[in-house]
Amino acid sequence: MRRAEQAMVPEAEFRSYYGQPIIKPPIWHEPHMPVYLYLGGLSGAASVLAAAAGVTGHRRLALATRLTAVAGAAAGAGFLVAELGRPERFLNMLRVFKPTSPMSMGSWILAAHSGLAGLAAVAALAPHLPDSAATAVLRFSPVAVALPAAGDAAAAAAALTGPLMSTYTAVLLADTAVPAWHEAHRELPFLFAGSALAAAGAAGMLATPRAQAGPARAAAVLGAAAETVAGALMERRLGMLAEPYRVGKAGRRMRIARALTAGGGLLAVVAGRGRALTALSGLALTAGALFTRFGVLAAGRASAADPKYTVVPQRRRLDDRAPASAETPG
Repeated sequence: MRRAEQAMVPEAEFRSYYGQPIIKPPIWHEPHMPVYLYLGGLSGAASVLAAAAGVTGHRRLALATRLTAVAGAAAGAGFLVAELGRPERFLNMLRVFKPTSPMSMGSWILAAHSGLAGLAAVAALAPHLPDSAATAVLRFSPVAVALPAAGDAAAAAAALTGPLMSTYTAVLLADTAVPAWHEAHRELPFLFAGSALAAAGAAGMLATPRAQAGPARAAAVLGAAAETVAGALMERRLGMLAEPYRVGKAGRRMRIARALTAGGGLLAVVAGRGRALTALSGLALTAGALFTRFGVLAAGRASAADPKYTVVPQRRRLDDRAPASAETPG
């Protein structure tokens, strides 16, 4: 009887030379980068919600979300500059327009969207300015005639750049060699889009009277559901590469994010019944969106630090492409 062969080579350990990671870990800082990811998504989704509110006649919600969009874009740009270290680095990125580069396109999307959101906000805010000599001149000048139309056009254009603003950062992450980000390229844009929509809905709920915040509540519920589904599908498809999203610091953050998002979405369904429920829902969704960004960033770092998340998927891809070996004669 033939004795089973024993492996002469021990199981390989996932190590690299001198204990260093196989790929360079992300060097982005906290809280700068995750907060920028949150604020950029908030601004983009708020612009879409503002356009929808304006079309449906929800004037207070349209005003609140236009202001949210410009505030998110301005604050997000501030966090991005803080991450880059010097303001001129962002300006230098605008010297090149490269459609194949997510970084280049993201810089132009941010610049265009911020300008459009700013013009839309100024036009919406102008009629609400207190009476003064300056505002009297403004109201009776040719600018007063052109400003509302220009603001509406800018709001419509910002609604077009809004989805790009909410999702380009996901493309930016997935375009790297970081395993937990790169392999999640299908779901990350939907995860970020849903999270951004939930955050924009939360901001609209908090800044608008309950009677006029119906579209914001609907957006919050839809965004929370989209984020939850996208996250579940992502972790199911990634297999082993879902581990960084489930264990350690990243796992804790993602679990908190899911709980806050799901709870905030459920509260948004009944938020029209009371101001306290509206506040709880809005705060939970806002915190959930932030925890999602912090969790995704931590998961990427964890996957870059452990060589197995780079080596094992590479080996599996090679095995899948390799032709089936011929059977050896018995």
